[in-house]
Amino acid sequence: MNDQAAALRKRVAAVKHVSNERTEAKTLAVISGKGGVGKSNFSLNFSLALQEKGHRVLLFDMDIGMGNIDVLMGIASSYTIVDMLENKWPIQRVIKQGTQGLAYIAGGSGITSLFEWKRQDLQYLINQFNSVAQDYDYLIFDMGAGMTEGVITFLKTMDDMVLITTPEPTSITDGYAALKFLHLYGVNSSFKMVVNKSLSIKEGVSTYERFNQAAKQFLKCSIELLGIIAEDRCVSHSVNSQVPFVLHYPKGNASQGIKDIANQYATSSSTRNYGIGFVARLKKLFLER
Repeated sequence: MNDQAAALRKRVAAVKHVSNERTEAKTLAVISGKGGVGKSNFSLNFSLALQEKGHRVLLFDMDIGMGNIDVLMGIASSYTIVDMLENKWPIQRVIKQGTQGLAYIAGGSGITSLFEWKRQDLQYLINQFNSVAQDYDYLIFDMGAGMTEGVITFLKTMDDMVLITTPEPTSITDGYAALKFLHLYGVNSSFKMVVNKSLSIKEGVSTYERFNQAAKQFLKCSIELLGIIAEDRCVSHSVNSQVPFVLHYPKGNASQGIKDIANQYATSSSTRNYGIGFVARLKKLFLER
């Protein structure tokens, strides 16, 4: 009897331990080698597609001084992450509700030096990230084109990196240059590729295969194909209307591509690890160096 009671107490303690574990959001940075490839449009519509599947998403506009996530939704944002740091506001004050209630934080001027601020400011930033890391399933960072030392260090904390390219030779070349740069500087996140504005599945697959072959041959690394998004006039119409295309044209080819990508990503990232998380990596790389 005593043995049974002891075993029961042990099982209850184990359940309590598991239930007290705080799982952090999965972090994803969206990057590109050049402008004009649809990076911010992807970030916004991908976030909405994940949210439509029932996931909790927080989208950060990290574009350097030229953030446009709010513009794509037709919203005028009053506060940014820079305001949060300068005024020592809680992060909840700068989280806004966008289209379909999507939680997002607008970009702003001064964000170029976000990761070059003083140690106490970085400590405050990390504390604010920590305060929301368990409230969402995904933290998605729409990154800008600048690659300062601080930005590179920040990218090292990501679980995944999604590189957006198009079939255009200049886009492929610039995308490869970005991958090479990050690889040489020790960014070892899981790299995935989205081929945007593709005229056909065949063209998209061919673009990916050429890119991946170069990465394997010259960088000794590979990049996973996350998905292909068709060239679709619905996208430009949606941008002009300031309505995300997954909502404006939900049955369009681009919308179907985004939804397929969201399905694949959510499925592949469904397993959570209880090891070192995003916030712990931030502390290690920014505060313990």
